[in-house]
Amino acid sequence: MYQIIDGKRISQEIKDELKERMEALKARGESRCLAVIQVGSDPASSVYVGNKKKACAYVGVDSLSYELPENTAQEELLSLIGDLNGNSRVSGILVQLPLPHHIDEEKILLAIDPRKDVDGFHPVNVGNLSIGRPGFVSCTPAGVIQLLKRSGIEIAGKECVVLGRSNIVGKPMAMLLLQENGTVTVCHSRTKNLKEIAKRADILVAAVGRPRFVNHDFVKEGAVVIDVGIHRNEDNRLCGDVDFDSVAPLTSAITPVPGGVGPMTIAMLMSNCVLGIQEA
Repeated sequence: MYQIIDGKRISQEIKDELKERMEALKARGESRCLAVIQVGSDPASSVYVGNKKKACAYVGVDSLSYELPENTAQEELLSLIGDLNGNSRVSGILVQLPLPHHIDEEKILLAIDPRKDVDGFHPVNVGNLSIGRPGFVSCTPAGVIQLLKRSGIEIAGKECVVLGRSNIVGKPMAMLLLQENGTVTVCHSRTKNLKEIAKRADILVAAVGRPRFVNHDFVKEGAVVIDVGIHRNEDNRLCGDVDFDSVAPLTSAITPVPGGVGPMTIAMLMSNCVLGIQEA
């Protein structure tokens, strides 16, 4: 029988630990905060921002909210980020993506001080990750590592296959698995013999952005499968990159969608926020 890896439970564990750390920090007079910037009123973004604010309130991280109109000029946004970079009370800056089309996302992310980049997207933090130096790590891949560790799943020496090479998930995921002494293969849209390579994996991480793409043909008996995807199916129900019903019986452990990787992303964002407060 396979194990369901419970991201809700593990993310709550992490938030409870962070809450204790924040209480200790505040007792020492540490009162820095997270600045959350949203441009426009995209419904999905509003939900994500709301969830982040709730997590901040639970953990005890103070937050400043900047809700800017859709037509905000790029220079205005850059000016705000510059002010927040220079504000010693602000230990973390989060710009909710996606931004409106007239704003260059890369330019905005590059403008954030790497020491306040709690999303872990800045090239300085990505570079630190690649050579094993401390810094903020992209939240979703960091959450996957915590799911594995807290579920008693050994990474060292295992064959790990990452399906997807995005800058936000696939590439940092591969680097984190390497840091944990996994043997890592990254697959993508140009990979030949994709199913055969995936079927070698002891740990398979699906981050391809295609609903139910990974079926039983990709998975060997006893593998651990981590599903990073989140989509709406034809019945408007949430599903992942993995066809859960066909894959789960083959696995030793698997994450569900929803309730697997998703809750971990915000938990690890909170972890980065607390780290930023400690080191500011």
